[in-house]
Amino acid sequence: MADEFAKAQARWAGKDTVFRKTIHKEIPAKIIFEDDQCLAFHDLSPHAPTHFLVIPRKHIPQIPVSEGDDESLLGHLMMVGKKCAADLGLKKGYRMMVKEGADGAQSVMFISMFSEVGR
Repeated sequence: MADEFAKAQARWAGKDTVFRKTIHKEIPAKIIFEDDQCLAFHDLSPHAPTHFLVIPRKHIPQIPVSEGDDESLLGHLMMVGKKCAADLGLKKGYRMMVKEGADGAQSVMFISMFSEVGR
């Protein structure tokens, strides 16, 4: 797992990530919600029947490099995830998570909060 993380870091170092390209509409996405702080969209390769991501417009590669003034943005991602889950009718529950680092299975060096249901 650590080797995969190192490869992912090298692959994205100094380049636009798939999330950055999605924000700039260079990659098509089925958008659920967007505002001046974030974008929520259905995952292009879903791992569950309902699987969406919420990403900040500000590039924050990982939680450990987030800064104090990112606190409200990170909270906003959670609130947008809650709103999207409600809009999608996920009344029985859902899972929200953030992957962090090699052991957390993070593969894109861009923080994202995702939600899924129906695994």
